Amino acid sequence: MSAHQEHTAHGHDDHNGHHGDHHGHTHANHGSLKDYTTGFFLAVILTAMPFWLVMGKVLSKSSTTGLVLLAFAAVQIVVHMVYFLHMNSKSEGGWSMLALLFTGMLVFIMMSGSLWVMYHLNHNMMPAMMHETETKPESINGEPMPMSKPEAQSMPAADNAKPMPSMQ
Repeated sequence: MSAHQEHTAHGHDDHNGHHGDHHGHTHANHGSLKDYTTGFFLAVILTAMPFWLVMGKVLSKSSTTGLVLLAFAAVQIVVHMVYFLHMNSKSEGGWSMLALLFTGMLVFIMMSGSLWVMYHLNHNMMPAMMHETETKPESINGEPMPMSKPEAQSMPAADNAKPMPSMQ
């Protein structure tokens, strides 16, 4: 028995060629040419503006530039999800949006936690690097550090220095 004959036998002959509508299957909206064009132009603008900000050195502080670029990136992610992935609160009964929000929350927690840990590790393990006013070691400055008189007197002269014994 064919599928059509089976539906007819069960009294499902009233669907008039619309398969799946009354069986609980819904087809997602795949967007129109207008939606894709709008998404494309928004994506181009959201790519070109940060490029211009960086290449033109429009903002003087690099931290401000970084935050502005992150904001543009976040907006671009939303544009791609809405116009190209067709994600909204209605698709798949809202479950795809809920999964997206959960993923975003996890990514935020992981990234902020990682940055927090790295900052504090750097601060606690390299305290001399955090302060610009401290003296730098001789190798960084490129000039020898001056010795005081007692240190200079206690140092053996190069003529009196004995060679180190061989480790063999």
